[in-house]
Amino acid sequence: MNIDEKVSGPGGASQKNWTHLNISDELPLDMRFNHGHMVSITVYSVLMVISATGNITVLSQLVKRRRAGRASRLDVLLMHLAVADLMVTFLMMPLEIAWAGTVQWRAGDLMCRLMMFARTFGLYLSSFVLICIAIDRYYAILKPLNVTWEARVRRALAIAWGCAVLASLPQSFIFHVEEHPEVKGYYQCVSYGSLPTFRHEFGYFLVNMLLMYVAPLVSTLYCSSAALLEIIRRANTSNDKMRRSGVGILGRARARTIKMTVTIVLVFFTCWSPYYCYCLWFWIDKDALKNLDPALQKAMWLFSCTNSCANPIVYGVFNRNRWTWKSGPNTRYRNGSMRRGSRLPYYGESMEISAATLARARNSLSERNGRRDSAYAAQNGTQKHLNNNNHVGNGMV
Repeated sequence: MNIDEKVSGPGGASQKNWTHLNISDELPLDMRFNHGHMVSITVYSVLMVISATGNITVLSQLVKRRRAGRASRLDVLLMHLAVADLMVTFLMMPLEIAWAGTVQWRAGDLMCRLMMFARTFGLYLSSFVLICIAIDRYYAILKPLNVTWEARVRRALAIAWGCAVLASLPQSFIFHVEEHPEVKGYYQCVSYGSLPTFRHEFGYFLVNMLLMYVAPLVSTLYCSSAALLEIIRRANTSNDKMRRSGVGILGRARARTIKMTVTIVLVFFTCWSPYYCYCLWFWIDKDALKNLDPALQKAMWLFSCTNSCANPIVYGVFNRNRWTWKSGPNTRYRNGSMRRGSRLPYYGESMEISAATLARARNSLSERNGRRDSAYAAQNGTQKHLNNNNHVGNGMV
């Protein structure tokens, strides 16, 4: 494969880094700072500001909830997602801005390998945390009292971090600094020549696509569909014990959860599908893409990066009522989760009903029912005893 037939991407074994020269004393346009580089710097800068503002806001609110002892299972997951998106914001985006400014690579081979690892780590971590969130929503709707998943959330997040490291590690071996074959002193961080054959490069691309795109999309679709079917099934079920108890998965919380998960799918699909469709098209039929403007590929890669900006907006919109809370023993929460004089949270506005809370509510309900049955039995026993005394008295008279 020629050097000028490469495609760029988060973990692709191919990347267009330079073209062959026709004139020895003048660099071609794509090897010099041009209008396209200026557009890339501007767009990445705007995305960086938006993503940093949104994710820092989300993370600060979640940290406040955690310090106040009010962090739920979903809050912990959202914190890790915000951290992953901030890694994309402060590692990948500045790298793209600096690289567009210098055009060629000036940081040496070691930094080339390290930055290519960091470039994909945040993207992989964000995808894997989305899988954890999809599984969590599945348990929150279908199995709200399952304490096993409650205890395994942190382990799942640790696995997500470990998988992100392993998935990003090949970047450090594939990318390296290489001098231009026709221009002395012109260096670039490239992946060219690291994999022996076309099949190896295509296989690496498929693995990258499965891990970063297909896996979170399929898992979110499956979990959302299963939750939606369960909500429909239980909507008209009169034997829903959780519904009769007055606690549990209320209709409004169910609807908000489904809306959030569907929005996640739509945003993720919208941001990443154009880029991966383009990459598949490239690997299947490269000749058909020769006449396309290379700026189109950069535009689709830029558009996929907007997913890190969209995530805090999505979760912020669907969880805004959970962030407007005040502290105090007798405070009435308008948009929060407590009411005056109530021991149980009010979940009409909640996105999540934790297993521990439901377990406490269930035990509390059982205790109240037990006391009510005991009182009823005692009352009946007393009445029976009085009736027996009346019969004895009448007999004596």
